[in-house]
Amino acid sequence: MAFFMGIDVSTTATKALLIGPDGEVVSVASSEYPYETPRPMWTEQHPHLWWQATVASIRRVLAESGVNPADVQGVGLTGQMHGLVLLDENGQVLRPAILWNDQRTGAECDEIRTRLGKERLIRITGNDALTGFTAPKILWVRNNEPEIYARARHILLPKDYVRYRLTGEYAMDKADGAGTILFDLGKRDWSREVLSALEIDPAWLPPTFEGPEITGRITPEAAEETGLKAGTPVMAGGGDQSAQAVGVGAVEPGVVALTLGTSGVVFASTQEPFIEPEGRLHAFCHAVPGRWHLMGVMLSAGGSLRWYRDTVAPGTDFDTLLAPATAIPPGSEGLFYLPYLTGERTPYPDPLARGAFVGLTVRHTQAHMTRAVLEGVAFGLRDSFELMKTVGLAEITQVRASGGGARSPLWRQILADVLGVELVTVNTTEGAAYGAALLAATGAGAFRSVAEACSAVIRITGSTAPGPAAEGYQSIYPTYRSLYPTLQPVFYTIAQFVA
Repeated sequence: MAFFMGIDVSTTATKALLIGPDGEVVSVASSEYPYETPRPMWTEQHPHLWWQATVASIRRVLAESGVNPADVQGVGLTGQMHGLVLLDENGQVLRPAILWNDQRTGAECDEIRTRLGKERLIRITGNDALTGFTAPKILWVRNNEPEIYARARHILLPKDYVRYRLTGEYAMDKADGAGTILFDLGKRDWSREVLSALEIDPAWLPPTFEGPEITGRITPEAAEETGLKAGTPVMAGGGDQSAQAVGVGAVEPGVVALTLGTSGVVFASTQEPFIEPEGRLHAFCHAVPGRWHLMGVMLSAGGSLRWYRDTVAPGTDFDTLLAPATAIPPGSEGLFYLPYLTGERTPYPDPLARGAFVGLTVRHTQAHMTRAVLEGVAFGLRDSFELMKTVGLAEITQVRASGGGARSPLWRQILADVLGVELVTVNTTEGAAYGAALLAATGAGAFRSVAEACSAVIRITGSTAPGPAAEGYQSIYPTYRSLYPTLQPVFYTIAQFVA
């Protein structure tokens, strides 16, 4: 019997997941690790932690499942995007990886825009230079740690360091490659123009592959450490968001993945590269061959509800917190919530944006505030949908919701009403790791395509259609949209006296 493994190298843990030929999850194991904040707004992680966690998780999955390693027909990789891993000529790590949420590279983002021009940068890569991306991290090391930069010979992303340890090969998938902003989005490979403008040696960058393609095979050394069979193929996989989309079946135009975790992500698959001219949406390659995607990111989605619960009603479980909000009318009787607790990315790439309740009166209760938080996040996610319409995205027919926030029936209904589209849940709940396993299964020949794999194993388990409140939310939304432009000057003033 054939089995397939997905490995997800996230910011806080590495998960290994094993599925059978029918797509059913056989076993899952996760191994946690910390990250470091050597200075305010900096985040770093030692790559050896990923490898140790990968070995531990693979060994536990194999032991708990009882699956013969010889029956594992393929391994797919996914993980945190954008992190910079620098290796020397011998493949040794030169410094801790600079992670996706590190904010040190503001000056380097400006340098990139100066060297290429913002419009040209977006036209080639599909994205503006943001502090989270990989390219400005490379320039930061060159500008601030020249002795390390002088020894660099290889640039990888976090999951691709694990790939290197598994296979001995330097390789990267096209979805994650696009997230470096060193890619020519239309050509689905490294941009000579961008690399030349930034004076980055192309030889440092690995070859790139489509998600289901084989990038190498388990080495005897890795087999001894992990328990996998030497020679097992390792497929390219994809960055965590593209693999998450595969894991819920958002692989065809019209079907959008909405992930409601700490952050909120709106992910739309496209048949050609679409670019938002100001770079307010991320435009990357999909892990699905010949597909691209648009992505909007809200930094504090489920994070808003957690902050609110911990601040206003600490110790309360979420079901108890949300129950009274069901009796509050849509619009929370004039109370609005802005979810910019840690700045924002879409539609406002603004680290100085701040959260706010607007419209409070003595009539408003805790239940009003709770509902306002749910509605504010929903309105903020709608901003991404509205931007996608402006760039010519085809009609959205279905939204597939996942993440902890999607477990709330009330929040699902509010989202369906605010977005004006059917919201569904699916039977797969392991996210990116599951998507990586499906990419491995496709690459191993168990399915003819990623779309066929998703169609065969992913089933809709619930549906929430827009209800009577939908029309009212359409008239409320413009007021929400007016709040950030009105308050932006205040946010900037606040930043000056709290810095």
